[in-house]
Amino acid sequence: MNKLLIRCTPAVLGLLSSVAALAQDTTLTIRAIEGLKFDVPRFVVRPGTRVHLTVDNYDDMAHNFVLTMPGARLRVVNTALNLSDQAVKLNYVPRTPDVVAHTAVVEPGKAEKISFVVQQEGVYPYVCTYPGHGYVMYGALYVTRRPGSVPPLEKDPNIAANRSENGDAHAGHNQPAHPYEPTFPTLYRTFMPDCGPAGIAVGLPGNQSYCWDAGACRLRYAWSGGFVDMTDQWDGNGRKPTHVIGDVYFRDKAGFPIRFSNTIVEPQVKFKGYRLVNRYPEFRYIANGIEVRELIKPLEKGRGLVRQFSLGPVAGPVYFVCKPGDGVKYRPSVGKIEGGLMRLPTGTKQFTITMIAE
Repeated sequence: MNKLLIRCTPAVLGLLSSVAALAQDTTLTIRAIEGLKFDVPRFVVRPGTRVHLTVDNYDDMAHNFVLTMPGARLRVVNTALNLSDQAVKLNYVPRTPDVVAHTAVVEPGKAEKISFVVQQEGVYPYVCTYPGHGYVMYGALYVTRRPGSVPPLEKDPNIAANRSENGDAHAGHNQPAHPYEPTFPTLYRTFMPDCGPAGIAVGLPGNQSYCWDAGACRLRYAWSGGFVDMTDQWDGNGRKPTHVIGDVYFRDKAGFPIRFSNTIVEPQVKFKGYRLVNRYPEFRYIANGIEVRELIKPLEKGRGLVRQFSLGPVAGPVYFVCKPGDGVKYRPSVGKIEGGLMRLPTGTKQFTITMIAE
């Protein structure tokens, strides 16, 4: 059983402190389900009702639940996107008076409980502020003394467009590639073609993009000319591969590129997450017990990527595999490439690999 969590900002404590002793309690479960949806598109309570809410994640992606002040959903979502390296620590929830209550990030198969009271009437949006989710995954809490005044579900402007009276998708067959105008760099956790199930699509400035495989902890491919089309994600069950827009100029053929001592056997890897550095994701993973951090940026001119690596303490030699025929030329910041293999000088803690499209 998860511990009851109460997270409310100081600005709304005035709304929560004067609860009448006889106010009715309401217990509710909302599930995060596939297709970037909450299974409950909205609910209605009277002012002063204490809501005991369980957020249960039935999806295979992480989500959170954030209740905002009336009219503040988009403001909170946009602020969350700019949390940078604080995002993971804050559970993608900005510290702002616009937030009434929230959960932590709820991993797939997990649940979390919160409790809150809202005294003032109004329409309070709830939303998942996990990156890329907040523009389509939301609902509405109506706090009103006149429940009959709430509009019919199919005409309710306060719920997501992909919700209908029975909770299924509707009006989604002509969705745009994105539910909002993306600001680059940006990313989606999504199902990518030619990748494991833990794909991350990253859009970069300069009209370049790449696919990162969090399961295998490596760069899968890179392309230019566009980002991704998420239409099948918004108008489906969330399991269809996302479409790549543009021309793929690099496809990995080396497998996991960093090797220790043995240049043939790939190390055992474990993904440890990422943090945002000026909106660029810096991936962190463990390879044979050694911590690796990788930050990928676009070339300033032309097609290509600059991959910046940081290594934990390493006892022996380190190699980087530069497989010929994968579509790029390699330029290392240290060491030399011989026979498709770069040996790093002993004790190297940081190095950069520049990949230039051929």
